[in-house]
Amino acid sequence: MPRFDVFSNPSGHAGTPYVVEVQGNHLSGLATRVVVPLRRLDRLARVPLPPDLIPVFVIEGIECMLDTPTLAAIPRSALTKPVSSLVHRQDEIMSALDRLFGGW
Repeated sequence: MPRFDVFSNPSGHAGTPYVVEVQGNHLSGLATRVVVPLRRLDRLARVPLPPDLIPVFVIEGIECMLDTPTLAAIPRSALTKPVSSLVHRQDEIMSALDRLFGGW
């Protein structure tokens, strides 16, 4: 599973239709993957957060916010076929993770 692939959210939550894998490819043997939820922008209450922490992406025509503070590990088996890739936006995703962990 390549890093920055986007998958349908295995939980099926309508407000969070996707997750993006952010775990390094060198750890592909682990049974879990670290993902960040992609939440629908049109269903979110506006909360003042730094924009570099929560970049916005369009996935299958849906504007989604990268909800970096709620990253999680999920079973690798829960991720099936990717619906998209954000590899072309990896700098923004890595900046958001750096911001979360204080490396900005």
